[in-house]
Amino acid sequence: MTRLLMTLRLIGVGLLTLATVTGCGSSTPTSKTSSGGQASVGEKRVIILINGNSPFWDTCRAGLQEAEKDLKLPDVGLRAVLEVNDGTPQGQLNKLRQFASQSDVAAIGISAIDAANQRIADQMRELRQKGVHIITIDSDVDREKMRDARFPYLGTDNLAGGRELGRCARYLRPEGGEYVTFVGRTGAQNAVERVNGFAQGAGEKFKKLDNMGDNNDRTRAQENVRNAMTNHPGLNVLVGIWSYNAPAIVDVVKEKNNRQRFTIVAFDAEPRAIKQMSEGLLDAMVVQNPYQMGYQGVRLMKALVTDDQATIQEMLPKLGQPEGDIYDTGLKVVVPESSSSLKPEMFDKTTQLLPLSEFRQWLEKYNLTGS
Repeated sequence: MTRLLMTLRLIGVGLLTLATVTGCGSSTPTSKTSSGGQASVGEKRVIILINGNSPFWDTCRAGLQEAEKDLKLPDVGLRAVLEVNDGTPQGQLNKLRQFASQSDVAAIGISAIDAANQRIADQMRELRQKGVHIITIDSDVDREKMRDARFPYLGTDNLAGGRELGRCARYLRPEGGEYVTFVGRTGAQNAVERVNGFAQGAGEKFKKLDNMGDNNDRTRAQENVRNAMTNHPGLNVLVGIWSYNAPAIVDVVKEKNNRQRFTIVAFDAEPRAIKQMSEGLLDAMVVQNPYQMGYQGVRLMKALVTDDQATIQEMLPKLGQPEGDIYDTGLKVVVPESSSSLKPEMFDKTTQLLPLSEFRQWLEKYNLTGS
């Protein structure tokens, strides 16, 4: 009887050991990432933290994903992730605090939603002190007061982009006009620079009536256009500063059935805006390159994490000089047809002027629906 009990005990121990070994070896250990995916233990993330949600960022995501493949990030233990913010400074701050508590974050490219927000800048500095590489993408912090919160800025020269948009208005309406600018957040650095640049490019014949923010609320974006039309009888130039503002402007102009009254120019080329231009409802778009923001942002963050000084020097050859910490992803001016009154010689030599048909070919080349 004693021998039987001993035998049964030995069998039980053996089965328990087998179950434990089988359980531990059944799968590779994983850890949950903030974006909901699974990452292998030891893998680090490079993150692009955006300022809200719009088709503009879909194009950025495409560039990010392509860079992850082309640059073979998994081979160096990295993974590229795009994180969506809720369109508020507090939401962006909460995201940064969340990243600060996570050990798998190696680098962050942030589209700063509020250039002058001290709490966001302080959180960026804290992350840098922890060894996380910080860059800004698309929208920078206040360069005079908060430049130390990040390494470089990568994206559009927004002041130059604003000037090109202003030139569009000036040459489309040489007699001048009265304008309102529409934007998501008036305090975002890209918004400030674009609005100021527009005034410079448009010139003295144009009068600024208002700069109206909508806080990323699409309904409010349309309501702002309605209010501007009501409050300013002389208004004849409508200027979209963020990507969704162009469709919002055109929707209201169609609703009011007064297209002939307005010159409409805008930043970016959301799919709806492209369709609206093809229908003759939009006069010019200054188009950024969010694809390259995603691609080159990942490229630079990988270089920073792996200490690839050759790539850093290639991307930022004037680092250490005034404005040498800026990587410009370029601009295009898109017009309805090649017969447009806008001509290449009206713009900066580095700005490419494209009729809509050629711009669509460029989108198809990269399998994009907007930019």
